[in-house]
Amino acid sequence: MDLEQFRIKAQEEKATLVAFLNIPQDERPANFAAHAAEANAAAWRETDCLACANCCKTMTPAFTNEDIIRIATHLRMKPADFKTRWLKKEPKSGHWVNTSQPCQFLLPDNKCSVYAIRPADCAGFPHHEKQPFEEYVETFRKNIVHCPATYAFVKKLSE
Repeated sequence: MDLEQFRIKAQEEKATLVAFLNIPQDERPANFAAHAAEANAAAWRETDCLACANCCKTMTPAFTNEDIIRIATHLRMKPADFKTRWLKKEPKSGHWVNTSQPCQFLLPDNKCSVYAIRPADCAGFPHHEKQPFEEYVETFRKNIVHCPATYAFVKKLSE
């Protein structure tokens, strides 16, 4: 996957796709959920996360306390040491996030070194199937330029 080409294309179309996402819920077709499911399936047919890993390269998950304890335990670290080494607390949201990108757990082959115990935010990413759809629109707006699957999902949904 050519991430630079993706970034250019996604940035060019971002305003149009965001405008689509801004359509009020009551103006969407009655069968919108079925369209969303179809668009999601189609997006995944053309997206290979292991060829991309852009989310791990450019974004950070929010780590829950459970995530921190689970991963720190796996790494034989104290949760406080895990936080000190790799995380910071976002002042606005109060979430624990990575201090830098790419993610410290991203391997050169785009795999995750803690995949089996990865943060819940990573496991659910890019959140296309979460319901109700309206609660994740802001997430989709932000992810259009970071995630080829979200870009494809929103583009197919808008068609």
